[in-house]
Amino acid sequence: MHFVREVGLSSSGVGRPSMLLEINPQAGYIVSCELGVDFLSVICADFGADVVWRHHEDTRDRMSQHAIIERMLALLIQAVEAGERLCVNCERLLGLAVGAPGLADRTTGTLLFAPNLGWENVALRDILHDTFPDVPVFVENEANMAALGEYFFGAAKGYREALFVSAGVGLGGAVVLDGALFKGTTGFASEFGHMTMDPDGELCNCGNRGCWETQVSQSALFRLIRKAIERGQPSLLTETTGGNLNRLTVPLVVDAARRRDRVARDALNQVGHHLGVGVASLVNAFNPDLVVFGGIMSLAGEFLLPIIQRELATRALRWNLGATEVVLAQHGSNACVMGGVAMLYQTILSPPGNL
Repeated sequence: MHFVREVGLSSSGVGRPSMLLEINPQAGYIVSCELGVDFLSVICADFGADVVWRHHEDTRDRMSQHAIIERMLALLIQAVEAGERLCVNCERLLGLAVGAPGLADRTTGTLLFAPNLGWENVALRDILHDTFPDVPVFVENEANMAALGEYFFGAAKGYREALFVSAGVGLGGAVVLDGALFKGTTGFASEFGHMTMDPDGELCNCGNRGCWETQVSQSALFRLIRKAIERGQPSLLTETTGGNLNRLTVPLVVDAARRRDRVARDALNQVGHHLGVGVASLVNAFNPDLVVFGGIMSLAGEFLLPIIQRELATRALRWNLGATEVVLAQHGSNACVMGGVAMLYQTILSPPGNL
């Protein structure tokens, strides 16, 4: 199988012309999935990382673990069928990657603990192999996968050290150094969302109080909005949700903020403040080249990013500040599924022993 192909000769420089090579898109196709707390997102891409099929759907409240996994398998089968149909002249399915919101053991493919799903010790790789027995399967933490997606194909491309922060229902994080994830001693480093920021704060699904994600997640944003409206503050969001604040979404909040809704803007300001405080601490700890902000909350980047940058300017050591840029993820909430493509790239193209 030819993962690269010749595209001509280069005659520049001294000596014999050298052969120019590029990734061969027809080497095969890759299926990548993000198993979110309240959604499933699946893509099929050729080996050139061009997405040929994409599907995103919300998962219903209180769906059982079995029902979510069955739906995920059905979507993965659709993605494989799309690859067979749409990847013209592609040789075969090269692999599957699944990003999950919790502690994932990449060696065994087990989702050890997903606090916002309430799942423990789910053997995802074994479950996937029952349906796809002859296909390489990778299971990884969603923030780690998203960081690789941005490093290989997005905002962090060309940077040596990038720190990734992904805010959604929870908050995930990752550090990529020279293309490799920083994993820590037990393989579960960069759980930034569970740094204690307020010892007497909100109870986190992990069992601790005052974790960073309780201050900066989608759930925190919605909680602030509900409290403001319950106190009697007028808001466009009462109308756009039909009075049912359980129907709040990040796009609805962003739309209200663009229309100068005070409740939406105040909530985003508070979340942005807490994001900035945490990011400044991480910059002081890691001194990265780049901080990439992704996840569904990045849809509010026009409001959150200036506040994050202001807090960073105030709180980061000045020697670190000048070296670190903060940007939105180029692939937004699709960074994780692009990271599945990156994981297959790493596996296929890296020399043995370099992973």
